[in-house]
Amino acid sequence: MSGAELQFNQRVKRIVGRHDRMRNGVAYTMSRDGMIVARPRRFAPRFPLRGLLLMLAVAFLFKGVMYFTLGGVDYAARVATLGDGSVIERAGAWLLQPDQATMIVVNALNMVLR
Repeated sequence: MSGAELQFNQRVKRIVGRHDRMRNGVAYTMSRDGMIVARPRRFAPRFPLRGLLLMLAVAFLFKGVMYFTLGGVDYAARVATLGDGSVIERAGAWLLQPDQATMIVVNALNMVLR
C-alpha cells in the first residue's frame, strides 16, 4: 500500500468515527476564520436532579397533609405503631417522623384552610 493510500484510509476512518460520534448530538462552533463547524457533543449522563427534588417536595407535602388531616397526636400514634413492625416498616416510620419541612407545610395549610 502506498503512502498516499494509507493516509487516505486513515482520514476516511477518522471522518467515519467522527460521524458515528455525532449520533449523540452535535455542537456547532465558529472557527477563527468564520466557518461554522459541527463537532460531536460529549456524552455525559446527567443525574435527574430536578425529578429528585420534585419527588422530595411531593413527599414532604404528603407528610404535611397527613399530619394536618390526622392531627399531631393521632399521626404520632400511627407512626409509633409503624415503628413496632418489620425492618421496612421501621424505616417507613423513621421517614414519616414529623420534621421541619413537614411542620412548614402544616403551618401553611393551617393559614390557608383554617
